[in-house]
Amino acid sequence: MSVDDRVREDAPVRQAAEIAQPTAGERGWILPMLVLVAGMFMSILDTTIVNVAVVDIQRDFGATTDQVQWIATAYTLAEGVVVPVSAWLGLRFGMKRVYNIALVLFAAGSVLCGLAWSLDSLIVFRVVQAIPGGVLPAVTLTMVYALVPKDKIGQAMAVYGLGVIFAPALGPVVGGYLVEYVDWRLIFFINLPIGVLGALAAVVVLPSFDTERAGKFDLWGFAAIATSLGALLLALEEGSAWGWTSGPIVTLFAISILSLALFVVIELEVDEPLLDVRVFLTWQYTNSLLLIAIQVAGLFAVVFYVLLFLQQAQGLGAFEAGLMLLPQALAMAVVMPVAGLLYDRIGPRWLAVTGLAISAYGTFLMHDLTVDTSRTTVVWLLVLRAVGLGLAMMPIMGGGVAAVPPHLVPAASAYNNVVQRASQAFGLAVLTAFMTNWQASLLSGRAALVPAGAPAVGPAAEQAMLQTYQLYARTQTQVFVDALDQLMLVTSALTAVGIVLALFLRSGPSGSDGPAVMMH
Repeated sequence: MSVDDRVREDAPVRQAAEIAQPTAGERGWILPMLVLVAGMFMSILDTTIVNVAVVDIQRDFGATTDQVQWIATAYTLAEGVVVPVSAWLGLRFGMKRVYNIALVLFAAGSVLCGLAWSLDSLIVFRVVQAIPGGVLPAVTLTMVYALVPKDKIGQAMAVYGLGVIFAPALGPVVGGYLVEYVDWRLIFFINLPIGVLGALAAVVVLPSFDTERAGKFDLWGFAAIATSLGALLLALEEGSAWGWTSGPIVTLFAISILSLALFVVIELEVDEPLLDVRVFLTWQYTNSLLLIAIQVAGLFAVVFYVLLFLQQAQGLGAFEAGLMLLPQALAMAVVMPVAGLLYDRIGPRWLAVTGLAISAYGTFLMHDLTVDTSRTTVVWLLVLRAVGLGLAMMPIMGGGVAAVPPHLVPAASAYNNVVQRASQAFGLAVLTAFMTNWQASLLSGRAALVPAGAPAVGPAAEQAMLQTYQLYARTQTQVFVDALDQLMLVTSALTAVGIVLALFLRSGPSGSDGPAVMMH
């Protein structure tokens, strides 16, 4: 039986439920929506806020760069592995209960991170923090589609998007300030009051959700997808350090692919799959995941390397560099509500096409960055990209999940978050590999610029050595900027590919069908 046939068979049951119970629109969804996004915002903010503290943590704990990198790697691995089980947890224990528990546990894990006495303890506590951190966004997205009528989903997804896009952009600003002017431990401690207040607000404001009961836990399916994601994320995180063609990395990729294939086979065979892979039979949803992957990969890679450009090439501090990303975050905050209103009227297609075109053009303009490019120009180019992302991201995500049958929304939400995590890591890893190769090639081509045959001793030798060092440093900076320009061209081309895919999205409003999951 096809997915569409199953939806038609289930329609009378859903219609009866909708008649018997109030809809989300009648109960009001705006305040619960804000409470949900506030909690999710905290967990997503933590994916980037820690990045600016790495140097200070390394110094305090006397760790090497490779060792301290595991603060981020451990979090990414644990978060990615736990996301697939979020849908089952929501069905088994109730989405509201899982959300509240995850929020409190995330705050508790954050406090433990702030109290860490060594690098090893911090890495362990980051894993503890990542487990509820991976559950929160997936459960939140499921509840959004339970709370909001379909004819208002664009407006709701605009608010939801503040967590998905605005939080990562705000992370370097908040983290940079706390690290530079207070203490790096505060980036963890600030989650405690937010988590406690968020959980209390959720208890008071959020309704309970009636969903289908969860079946038996699919242990083998979970083991397969967890192995696949864990191997993939570890390979992407460590590929540059270990070598992309090294035995361990190739083995990890092979394990990831084979485990993913095994997961698909298991999910098609078991009576109660952990995550129903039949959700991918809905082309609108599958297409939206491809577009999300393109956008997320470009977003995080560009933000990462622009921060490096501002600090390494233009000499800004962590807080100053992070502050220059704030205008793009504000631009998204302004554009997203407009995109949400338009989505409810015209659907996702033309918003996505327009947004991706603007984003591709803004990224293309950034391929002319130089060491002397004014900071005002950098800010305006980032704002232009942000306008495009703000127009496109939420219509793409909203249109995709809205296209799946209601009983598959939890699985769709989980897959959505898996793709976001994987594409963030994949995009940064692949583009970093390109950057490294371009820099090596450019640097070898300019080796002749470094003078040879300098005096061996005396003041003249010292002066020559100083000049050589300064020339080498300038050359390295110029090579980095040239490679960054090439990165912008590749990212722009990748975004342009997304324009073609966006043409296959739905055009026109989705209608008012009521919420996907009923409340009481």
